[in-house]
Amino acid sequence: MYIELFKALVLGIVEGITEWLPISSTGHMILVEEFIKFNASEAFMEMFRVVIQLGAIMAVVLLYFHKLNPFAPSKTSKQKRDTMDMWFKVVVGVLPAGILGTLFDDWFDEHFYNYVTVAVTLIIYGILFIIIENRNKGKTAKINNFKDLSYMTALGVGLFQVLSLIPGTSRSGATILGAIILGTSRNIAAEYSFFLSIPVMFGASALKLLKFGLNFTGLELAILLTGMIVAFVVSVVAIRFLIKYIKNNDFKAFGWYRIILGILVLGYFILVG
Repeated sequence: MYIELFKALVLGIVEGITEWLPISSTGHMILVEEFIKFNASEAFMEMFRVVIQLGAIMAVVLLYFHKLNPFAPSKTSKQKRDTMDMWFKVVVGVLPAGILGTLFDDWFDEHFYNYVTVAVTLIIYGILFIIIENRNKGKTAKINNFKDLSYMTALGVGLFQVLSLIPGTSRSGATILGAIILGTSRNIAAEYSFFLSIPVMFGASALKLLKFGLNFTGLELAILLTGMIVAFVVSVVAIRFLIKYIKNNDFKAFGWYRIILGILVLGYFILVG
């Protein structure tokens, strides 16, 4: 039992770091799972890979609770309205991926959850990060707060989020990249990406749990809870790091990392294949 919990701890660390940095949690999970294999069914693992994200999302809720809470007593009436307006923009941004993800969740898993897709998308989006950051060098962002973020721009970022239905793209990577292209600052791009993840991850986790059912064995429940708790703690650190990092740095380092990881994933599976 203890070795299985240790494996869950490792995957929780991987999830907590890679969920928020634009480097693809799925890509890392596929690679790590080659070396760490649970004594569990594939149905459980399919559910685990998604539901472990609930731990990560609770880190966003904790760190941004005041900003996200439209009923905070310390907020003025205007601030409460602004918070509700921000939530409406989150809902608009979630709709495209939410609808398509609900309709085609199994289809995407069946056709795209493989190392070739993950490696290729890691490399492609890594190159795009570098190109877009070079193009935007010296430019001033048009959108520096959520008031300036229009509903059309929110929908545009939501359409970019649809790309993340393909494993290896990185949900945070797609939304941050899209938001920057549409004129937001890196800080707003990152925060909006975090907030979009709340309904997306809760919805995806609910779908996987309903599909799997609640008939966990004691070991399966322990594995899931361990992964979620570790992902939560590590996510708090990762989110704080990213927000601090982007104040003085661009995303090109993540682009290069994605390219290198994509090549390593391809090379590894070709050699062992």
